[in-house]
Amino acid sequence: MTGQPCRVLVVDDHVDGANATVMLLQMWGHDAMAAYSAEECIATAEAFDPDVVLMDIGLPDKDGFDVNQQLQRLIPGVRVIALTGFTQPDIARRAREDGFADHLLKPAAAKELKNAVDEQCASVKAAP
Repeated sequence: MTGQPCRVLVVDDHVDGANATVMLLQMWGHDAMAAYSAEECIATAEAFDPDVVLMDIGLPDKDGFDVNQQLQRLIPGVRVIALTGFTQPDIARRAREDGFADHLLKPAAAKELKNAVDEQCASVKAAP
């Protein structure tokens, strides 16, 4: 990892995938936690105060676009990265328009994931 570690919240209803991502992030020096639903994401974010959130778009209880809007109001300055299996071009466009900091396709390669998280962490740490 380059730079300072960040608090990273991984939001995905695929429990094994979320937990594996948390383990990778921890190996890279970040403080990471998982939430497996939109409701759990908001509750965890309030307590954990993440710098970066990896957000699955296709959550069963609420889509990631709506959760992102809630997170932006709850934690100003949080950097949310869309992490989704949806490959339609309009999803990436909508993610940019809705204020996501980045958009990754599942399964993201470890290097791609690390680079995206490190870049967003650097942005958060550099902000006044």
